[in-house]
Amino acid sequence: MKPFLPFALPDIHESEITAVADVLRSGWITTGARTREFEAAFASAVSAPHAVMLNSCTAALHLALEALGLQAGDEVVVPTLTFAATAEVVRYFGATPVLVDVRASDHNLSPEAFERAIGPRTRAVLPVHFAGVPCDMDEIVSIARAKGVHVVDDAAHAFPCSYRGRPVGTLADITCFSFYATKTITTGEGGAAVTANEEWAARMRIMALHGISRDAWKRYTAEGSWYYEIVAPGYKYNLTDIASALGLGQLARAHEMLARRRAIAGVYDRALAPLGVFETLVQPADRGNAHHLYVLKLAPGALRIDRAAFLEELKALGIGASVHFIPLHLHPYYRDTFGYTPDALPVARDVYERCFSLPLYSRMTDDDVARVVEAVVDVVARNRR
Repeated sequence: MKPFLPFALPDIHESEITAVADVLRSGWITTGARTREFEAAFASAVSAPHAVMLNSCTAALHLALEALGLQAGDEVVVPTLTFAATAEVVRYFGATPVLVDVRASDHNLSPEAFERAIGPRTRAVLPVHFAGVPCDMDEIVSIARAKGVHVVDDAAHAFPCSYRGRPVGTLADITCFSFYATKTITTGEGGAAVTANEEWAARMRIMALHGISRDAWKRYTAEGSWYYEIVAPGYKYNLTDIASALGLGQLARAHEMLARRRAIAGVYDRALAPLGVFETLVQPADRGNAHHLYVLKLAPGALRIDRAAFLEELKALGIGASVHFIPLHLHPYYRDTFGYTPDALPVARDVYERCFSLPLYSRMTDDDVARVVEAVVDVVARNRR
């Protein structure tokens, strides 16, 4: 039997391993010149004036909301179909995440649901570009501007991609990216916050390193000084030069890796659509898809088994699959703290009960992709009604 095919694996070249080794040999391994180089290169890649490299997208979201002045008692609109980080950063401030439903077509934040959720305490909205398909940003930003609400993009799935000819990274007040191990480009753990606002960028940079006013990484170089000032109680969110060296190499190959992801998604589309038992995410023609996830939904009543059993059968055939996501309003913390019922956000609940994600990463071989298709076809054939 062939080895188990995991849901995701990083795509790392020898040149990137060498770049990391060079940093290790250099004697400077924490935040330094390589991180500043990565910031400049990534800012250019997404057409943003300022980028702040951080140790996670969660850190980026947290610092973005801090820079915008979020306070205890404020509200932030968050789609319920997202990972834990999108809402938990709101709770860091003692603010309230107002969970709203998504659209069945693309699993993205519903602009109408966002508008209905705006109240006197709403300070921000966190759209999530689900699976790498951008949200309806013109509508979301228009609603937000009319109501005096900030827009912070959770673009953890959304690099590299575009919306109506504009890169994700230029659409919101602050955009937050992830370089986690499963993303198109990875630094292992890592993230970035990008913005056109110099004041917000400066604030995020200070708060990422303990609230120290000076460029703290220079304190131990010939350029630096032992003297520093703490201007706010900050955090420890900086990205290392070790990670940044990997990130620079990955960034140089980002569009090559995206092209491979796109090709794999195309194989899945052509092979699985004729089965007639799945629904796929709608891809509007005016959006460039990052192809972070390949998500399918079981058509109601098409098979004799449910989603959970489908995944177990794939696993038995050696294929790793996953679910994105368990809606936040179904989790005990949000359910019990804020009083959500399972049916409060019905579209997300239905999506969750029927959806699953197939392996999709640039390191996959043609044989790997064929194995996935063969397994899915097999499970469908054995379980048709």
